[in-house]
Amino acid sequence: MEDIFITNDRLDSKACTETVTYPGAGGIVVFVGTVRNQTKGKTVKHLEFESYEKMALKEMQKIADEATERWSLYKMVIHHRLGLVPIEEEAVVIACSSAHRKEAFEACQYAIDTLKETVPIWKKEVFEDGEVWVSAHP
Repeated sequence: MEDIFITNDRLDSKACTETVTYPGAGGIVVFVGTVRNQTKGKTVKHLEFESYEKMALKEMQKIADEATERWSLYKMVIHHRLGLVPIEEEAVVIACSSAHRKEAFEACQYAIDTLKETVPIWKKEVFEDGEVWVSAHP
């Protein structure tokens, strides 16, 4: 399994968790971002993601490298889905392992926060009565 991955297919959070499992890890943290059925009181039908993939992969790798060094991680996996993502399905999975839980939690939060700020992946929310591009990504 690739550590940094973008796909139009369903994501597999269990496989991501297995990838970061390590005998010395006392903490494994997994963030799974799923598509919810409402935003600000409006019913969401699904999300659509687009990306400048080459740059997105480079930025995702930078995040993983920075987190791994900063929090002494054993491993970090970042997977993001593109295209149409239905309600309740996974849009992003970030998993990491470290000797202690605190470092794993901090690294995982850093990764998702930084991804939303710097990685060129754009999200469109599709509602019953229209759609809107969300400016969460650059």
